[in-house]
Amino acid sequence: MRDPAERVRDMLEAIAAIQRYVGRGKEAFEQDELLQVWFVRHLEILGEAARGLAQDVRNWAQDIPWSKIIGMRNVLVHSYFQIDLDVVWNTVTKDLPVLKASLERLLDQLGESSPDR
Repeated sequence: MRDPAERVRDMLEAIAAIQRYVGRGKEAFEQDELLQVWFVRHLEILGEAARGLAQDVRNWAQDIPWSKIIGMRNVLVHSYFQIDLDVVWNTVTKDLPVLKASLERLLDQLGESSPDR
């Protein structure tokens, strides 16, 4: 079983994987199925890791919208035919930078340091 710090690191690694390619821009994302799948897959990983965190750990970072992260994972996994690419793009460009900072603070609270610091 993965401990909370490992799960938070999994989330940070998923964000880093997405951020490696987000700089290609929205047009490239809209036209490249591989980029779309890459982003969606890593958002799924992020949501699965969040889902695996105990509620008491989530309570340490109440600024993180845990239910939205987990809810998005559920849509991506179970309702893949309804994925809205605009929502995916907005999530990776607007929400992930803020989430990354919050997760780094949570990891510090857990007594760890993030993988890319």
